[in-house]
Amino acid sequence: MTAPPDARLQALRTWLAAAPLPGLDLDSLRPASADASFRRYFRLDAASGSVIAMDAPPDKEDSRPFIAVAQLLAQAGLHAPRVLAQDLAQGFLLLTDLGQTTYLQALQSGRHEPAPLFAQASAALITWQQASRPGVLPPYDAALLQRELALFPDWYVARHLQHGLSSAQRERLAAVERLLVDSALAQPRVYVHRDYMPRNLMVAEPGPGILDFQDAVYGPVTYDMVSLLRDAFISWEEEQVLDWAIRYWERARGTGVLGELGEDFAAFYRAFEWMGLQRHLKVLGIFARINYRDGKPHYLADTPRFTRYVRQVAQRYAALKPLALLMDELEGAAVQVGYTF
Repeated sequence: MTAPPDARLQALRTWLAAAPLPGLDLDSLRPASADASFRRYFRLDAASGSVIAMDAPPDKEDSRPFIAVAQLLAQAGLHAPRVLAQDLAQGFLLLTDLGQTTYLQALQSGRHEPAPLFAQASAALITWQQASRPGVLPPYDAALLQRELALFPDWYVARHLQHGLSSAQRERLAAVERLLVDSALAQPRVYVHRDYMPRNLMVAEPGPGILDFQDAVYGPVTYDMVSLLRDAFISWEEEQVLDWAIRYWERARGTGVLGELGEDFAAFYRAFEWMGLQRHLKVLGIFARINYRDGKPHYLADTPRFTRYVRQVAQRYAALKPLALLMDELEGAAVQVGYTF
């Protein structure tokens, strides 16, 4: 059976043929990567080296935040793609190429030691946070935090596990959600990449190269660091996470970005863990939604990593024990419908 023609790819080729960049070799166009959104990335050769073409259907993806945040990162002295050409009406961007090796690939292959990479990523994150100004990026406010948390019961529990929460279970979950939102809103506010993890960081010079930043907001200071250390696709022993968190805290506290959280590591680490828990619940919902709504099933393979994260944090804090109990109850429901954690 012949595959249907890719109309957007043909439109991208037509646009690239007229792009104001010398030496573009259209015959070299090949897939570079794809992500959980509707965006696609292609690599092609040019006179000065390879470049990246981004295809972001304008009815599904707004490329303007990508351009704006790329400028903010560049202004902070960080290594993000530069926009070489753009056509927002069609949803096409031509970008500089930050290389072909992500932190995740480097770590999984064993070609790089993790400590230098995480030290580099931590230093870049502090630089990004120091550049923060209010009123530039959308606020990571209570409404957004709560919308994200709603993905867990709506998509992971109801759709993936096919389990309806009882009124008592909903009340317990809502109480934990209020604690997590309150903790997030009590933190100092900085620029938040919102997906600062090894898959979106490139081994580059200078490093790291930073990708997938278009959803950046102005919000809790711990969000990006916990995204980095409690990742969707690679896990570390708790002792290692604690060590890297301490190293970040020691560097960041001297810059003032941590506010009162810089005075007490225990308070910082609790905020860090609770912020991570909000993210973990959100991601469980997102991975289920990507499968059932968008037809991308491979993300579901990483849900056990997130249920482990949720359990570990929920069991460490008395106020979060109702969530640990709910996870126990959901595990039973999952086994009944054929899913395992």
